[in-house]
Amino acid sequence: MPDEIRVAVAGAAGRMGREVVRAVAEAPDTILVAAVDRVGIGEDAGDLANIGPLGVTVSDDLEASLKKSSAQVLVDFTIPTSALSNAGVAIQSGVSPVVGTTGLTSDDTKRLAGWARDAGVGAVVAPNFAIGAVLMIRFAAEAARYMPDAEIIELHHENKLDSPSGTALMTAQRIAAARTQPPRGAPANTIEKVPGGRGADVNLVRVHSVRLPGYVAHQEVIFGALGQTLTIRHDSTDRRSFMPGVLLAVRKVRKLNGLVVGLEELL
Repeated sequence: MPDEIRVAVAGAAGRMGREVVRAVAEAPDTILVAAVDRVGIGEDAGDLANIGPLGVTVSDDLEASLKKSSAQVLVDFTIPTSALSNAGVAIQSGVSPVVGTTGLTSDDTKRLAGWARDAGVGAVVAPNFAIGAVLMIRFAAEAARYMPDAEIIELHHENKLDSPSGTALMTAQRIAAARTQPPRGAPANTIEKVPGGRGADVNLVRVHSVRLPGYVAHQEVIFGALGQTLTIRHDSTDRRSFMPGVLLAVRKVRKLNGLVVGLEELL
């Protein structure tokens, strides 16, 4: 198929990476051309994803893999310390990065934006690729116009490295930007019997992180007002929930001029 998008996956042996491999292989307009990871080297990426061999073996050399495969898009689900450098290598190679790795700092994002702008390469960074999560953030921002007091509880699997999650941070930022009046919040003399008991303060939104086996990715935003509460919750119970958003970004990233942050910008 001449118009198939040539996709490389960084973190191809990980849980999210294997789902991306599967999604790219099954979509009619994308083709997996390279797979990179620090583990599973030499194994077929399709076998690792339990979909049968694809003829793409896992390598630990990103730059060489991108060049050899003539990849057009790199999907990165690795770790924060690798994601920025991977995106930089992609941009230098003329490949558009789609980064789902969370934990990047604001300075990281600014650097990535500068690289993409200078190279004239489209790039996407999204803290959450689930369409429902994007809608949750949008609904929370709308609610914050009328109910400024809010707290966030985010729950993820025990192996998630960063906290709060990128989704929680973005939600708190959108709530803060949408408020038309300041939150009342807790009294200034509130006592935390254990440091951190009230969670992290993100733009006057308290954020609480839970890390336990059995979870995938979940978040609820609780608004409180006189005599009432409003809860907006999203649950990803399977990593496949992120794949439609990943494929959406893969299809649109090459048409972008510079960096776009957040999947909602592509909807």
